[in-house]
This record gives sequence, C-alpha cells and structure tokens, in this order.
Amino acid sequence: MRYRQRGGGQLGLILLASQVFHVGVENIPPVTLAVLGLNVYLFLVPSLPLLQACISVQQTYWRGDWRRLVLSPLHHLDDWHLYFNMASFLWKGVKLEPRLGSSFYAWLLTVFSLLTGVIYLLLEMVLSEITQDPSYSLECAVGFSGVLFALKVLSNHYHPGGVSYVMGVPVANRYASWVELVLIHVTSPGTSFVGHLAGILVGLLYTAGPLKIIMRTIAGFVMNGYHARQNPYYNFSGYSGSSGGPRAHPQNVHPYTGGLSEDEQYEAAIRASLNGREKTNLAWFQHSRRTDSRGDQEAAAPED
Repeated sequence: MRYRQRGGGQLGLILLASQVFHVGVENIPPVTLAVLGLNVYLFLVPSLPLLQACISVQQTYWRGDWRRLVLSPLHHLDDWHLYFNMASFLWKGVKLEPRLGSSFYAWLLTVFSLLTGVIYLLLEMVLSEITQDPSYSLECAVGFSGVLFALKVLSNHYHPGGVSYVMGVPVANRYASWVELVLIHVTSPGTSFVGHLAGILVGLLYTAGPLKIIMRTIAGFVMNGYHARQNPYYNFSGYSGSSGGPRAHPQNVHPYTGGLSEDEQYEAAIRASLNGREKTNLAWFQHSRRTDSRGDQEAAAPED
C-alpha cells in the first residue's frame, strides 16, 4: 500500500485481538503467531519512521537502501491497514502452515517477502520507463499485502476447484486473486496496485514457475547438511509410522505417497525432516540402547 499519514485510532488493534482470541492462541501455528506478533510490535514500537521503512525505486535502488526490502512488509500505515492485513494473514497461516510445516513456512514467508519487494521495484522501473513518468519511481509502499497476495495464489493452487468470496461475490479460486486485485484498486484507490500485482507474480513463480524448485533444492541442501553434521553414521529417509517389528527397507516404504500429489509428497518429506528430526534421533537412540541392553544381558547370562 502506498504511504499516507498514520492514523491515531486503535479500533483496528482491538478487532485484531478479538480475531486472535476467536481463533484461540493455542490454535495458531507458531510461525504465524510470531510473524503476527512482530507486525503488531513494530506498529506499536516502529523501528523507523514510515518514510524510512517504505520501499521505492528512488530510496531502495537509486540510493542503495536495501534494508527497506526487509522493513517495508513489516510496517503499516494505520491500525486499519494492520488489522485487514493481519486478519487475512491469520486465516491463511492457519491453513497453510500445518500443511507445509512451520520450518518451511518460515522459509516461504522470508522468500516471498523479499521477492515481492524486488518485483515491485522492477515493475515500477518498467512503468516509469514505458510511461516516461518519474512518479512511479517515487511511490513508496509499506505493508504485508503483497505477501498476502502471493499466499492467496498458493492457497488457491491447493484448492483449484473451490470458490472464494471476493466482497461477497463468488469467484472461482483460480481467478480470485486477479478479481480481488482489480476490485481493491477500484474501491480503494490509495492501495498499491503494483505491490499487489508483484505478490501475485511471486505466487505464480512458486506454483507454476521455477521458484518452487529453487526453494526446495535449498531447503533439501540445508536439511541434508544438518543431518550429516548431527549424525554422520545415520542416513535418514523419513520416519516410520509404526513402532516395533522388523524395519522395512527405505526403498520399499514411503509414508507420503498415498493420496498425495508429487508436490505434496515433497513438501511432506521436507516437513517431516525439518520438524521431525528430533523424533528420529530419539528413535535411533532408543533403538541403540535396546540393542546394547540385549547385548549386555546376553554377555552376562551364565552358560548352560
């Protein structure tokens, strides 16, 4: 959203608090709760004035103030701007974080936040060049709405046959982001059309472009490196869903194939590895202790 003067009301904060308590703090996934709390904290205690946190071609690219890529999504114009963005983020997080896993969801939000800002700058530069209007390079935007549009594309990708209600109008999920983009711009002229469009393009880069592969590759590399450092003698290939009995060969058993697409299988595997590594190490440790215990008993048993 483009910069305008911050309002002084707190009604939006009250409504946001009511949304949180309606959902239940215990029902909000940890990354979603942490990001929501960070946005509220930076609204109440801003790290910088909005004019020093907003993102624009002039301030970010020309003057090299790249920290704005990090700061701009986390700052909001007023309590209503914060409320609408965080209420939307709350419901998206409740649906997406359990599906993707908290670790991967945090990685996703980080990439989406930075990449939305980069594409916003590119679009503003292109518009400034095409129209020969320097005002596009001066527009300064803040807010989490670009990331929300990227998450909306991702959510609709997982439910392609569903229906979303945009301002009370039922719209097929595959078109909902585009309809919302236009309607918000028409009904709220102060919003950043380019910022929202940047979010949609980031979402499409993930669902239909190379971004998903790149992110998975990096996540897999980090995940494998972590396991190699933690236990160089143990090769983790997913944790079993049952305990006891003979262990199946990893090549013959995969706990995520039933009823899931290839994308969902990969995301489930990353989620299991990132979030379940402590369980895996514990199971391996207990298995080793049982083996050692049986060995000690056999060694101590008297001969017939």
